[in-house]
Amino acid sequence: RRPRSELGVANVFSHAFLLLWALLTALPLLWMTISSLKSDAEILGDPWGLPGALRFENWARAWTEAHIGQYFLNSAVVVAGSLSLTMLLGATAAYVFARYEFPGRQVAYYLFVGGMMFPVFLALVPLFFVVRDIGLFGTWTGLILVYAAYSLPFTVFFLTAFFRTLPTAVAEAALIDGCGHFRLFFRVMLPMARPGLVSVGIFNFLSHWNQFILPQVLMQGDESKWVLAQGLAALAVSQGYQGDFSGLFAGLTIAMLPVLVVYVVFQRQIQSGLTAGQLK
Repeated sequence: RRPRSELGVANVFSHAFLLLWALLTALPLLWMTISSLKSDAEILGDPWGLPGALRFENWARAWTEAHIGQYFLNSAVVVAGSLSLTMLLGATAAYVFARYEFPGRQVAYYLFVGGMMFPVFLALVPLFFVVRDIGLFGTWTGLILVYAAYSLPFTVFFLTAFFRTLPTAVAEAALIDGCGHFRLFFRVMLPMARPGLVSVGIFNFLSHWNQFILPQVLMQGDESKWVLAQGLAALAVSQGYQGDFSGLFAGLTIAMLPVLVVYVVFQRQIQSGLTAGQLK
């Protein structure tokens, strides 16, 4: 066994590293939030100080004048549609790969998982022409389908491993009681797989919400259909010349809040979903 003193040093080092990492992650977000409540003069004159007064009108100005509210709602529609489609298709495919035997199962599974090896940048040009040729360029439908397609490989890979950990006896008992395969999946297996579904759903939500390159390529033109990432990029460029830094920080804070709220609310489910496959 290693001496207790060596274990204590290792624990101190690991905790110090985690604390440093937490500070590097949290402090910029905290500084951005505080800056969103300052005036432009306070941001430029005392960037590290606290605001003299809480100016929530910065958020209202960013929401209305900078059209962050419209971009926020557009992102909510696109993410809700793509996340629902991804979870439905990913869960059904993963369940089949994990619980059924059929010719070509391994080949189909590895084709799905192989999609994780190709970054989105490699397919931007052909993807642009495919979406344009089928008439979905500049539409939310096209963006939703592309989001779902790029999220499926990770979703299938994650959920296949999770469905394999579920007890087979429960499924066999349901089939003996007269439950069909369709009802078995939606009434029995999906509720049992809830921790894994929540975990992969959170990861997909973060990926879809923060996506920039795909909407930038596929949603050119009509600004009323832009998603939040495009709106924030345009706001950063325009406010950089106008000097409305408080509005820029307010827009960034508004974009960060949904991600923060989702993580805080579902923190336990994320942790349980990541460790359930190891504990069973």
